[in-house]
Amino acid sequence: MADLKYMSGFGNEFSSESLPDALPKSQITPQKCPYGLYAEQLSGSAFTAPRGKNFRSWLYRIRPSVIHQPFKPIPQGNLTHDWKGAEPDPNQMRWKPFDLPPASDNVDFVQGLSTVCGAGDPCSRHGIAIHIFACNASMDNKCLYSSDGDFLIVPQKGTLNITTEFGKIEVKPNEICIIQLGIRFSVAVSEPSRGYILEVFDGHFELPCLGPIGANGLANPRDFLTPVAWYEDRDVEEFTVVSKYQGKLFAATQKHSPFDVVAWHGNYAPYKYSLDNFISVNSVSKDHMDPSIFTVLTCQSNKPGTAIADFVIFPPRWSVAENTFRPPYYHRNCMSEFMGLILGSYEAKEEGFMPGGASLHSMMTPHGPDRQCFDKASTGELKPQRVAEGTMAFMFESSLSMAVTKWGLETCQKLDQNYYKVWQSLEKNFNPDKP
Repeated sequence: MADLKYMSGFGNEFSSESLPDALPKSQITPQKCPYGLYAEQLSGSAFTAPRGKNFRSWLYRIRPSVIHQPFKPIPQGNLTHDWKGAEPDPNQMRWKPFDLPPASDNVDFVQGLSTVCGAGDPCSRHGIAIHIFACNASMDNKCLYSSDGDFLIVPQKGTLNITTEFGKIEVKPNEICIIQLGIRFSVAVSEPSRGYILEVFDGHFELPCLGPIGANGLANPRDFLTPVAWYEDRDVEEFTVVSKYQGKLFAATQKHSPFDVVAWHGNYAPYKYSLDNFISVNSVSKDHMDPSIFTVLTCQSNKPGTAIADFVIFPPRWSVAENTFRPPYYHRNCMSEFMGLILGSYEAKEEGFMPGGASLHSMMTPHGPDRQCFDKASTGELKPQRVAEGTMAFMFESSLSMAVTKWGLETCQKLDQNYYKVWQSLEKNFNPDKP
């Protein structure tokens, strides 16, 4: 998918057309649309939401999306939101790299979805789910959309070539892509691919407020890219549309490609972002700052300053804090922290936490650096140094207490039963005679 074109900006009101004058002039729904197209609105919020929170786009397509056969249930695989029966487990958890599909099997993006953990309920529009995808085949005459929430997709291995109703997006490891509620998309791969997905049921991702940081820094709006309009007028014997609805999968068939949007305008569209563009801030005097300074995107709850989900990264950066224990401090948190590793090694746990794996530190469960990291950081020379060079770790953080699925606990067979041991050798250094 070389030479793809994008429009720059976050939350913009975009307009894009792949044929000249395909967008109606001075109105939205003329009696007859240009080129004989159909006008169709895709709403990402209530019609009456305040202007700053009102999301919708108008699509001008060859056929309206209503032309399809009835939806019918299809096999779930390892995708689930049924965590009500899961036994609570407050222990620190770590997973070894999740398996890629065997070469003998053709597994596409939908078939390769597996749910690790989650909380809440899409029926009540409140909660999150964290999925792993592992696939080695492209979606052929097949697309997916979620009626439950927005997908934040984090590729770890392999490039994803994503076709959406709004245009085409290429997403490589160290990039992310957001496909919002209701948007149809298809994933093509040229090699075995794996990654992570954060799905939010409550609302949409937004840029965090910067407060005293000022107007610039962290993820800048200009670095988010939205695809330009692209369409195909293609009749097929059978095209399958998969709907993720109330945590279940359903499929309907139709005789044409759903990627027939010739033009569109609005502020509700998929987008991508390169993590290399993140502008890090940190302490330049003393003490270790909270990980919230590394927030790329957030989905806020109704409680001020408290997130349904934050997407946080730990990018390469300089560490210069004086007389300070520089790695993440030991802590217990009123948030749940699910971490993944895209590449390299994470500074606080250089062994055992590997690319394609994950960890979960649940609400109020203590965690922090392992013995090796503690000893090194406690005795090392405090000179300016590059941290996390060649590495990218991330965190899905949530105010919700997540339950782990049976697949995450048992079926995947990747749960590291010895994870707790990384802290067992931490020594008592206390000496009342040496202040």
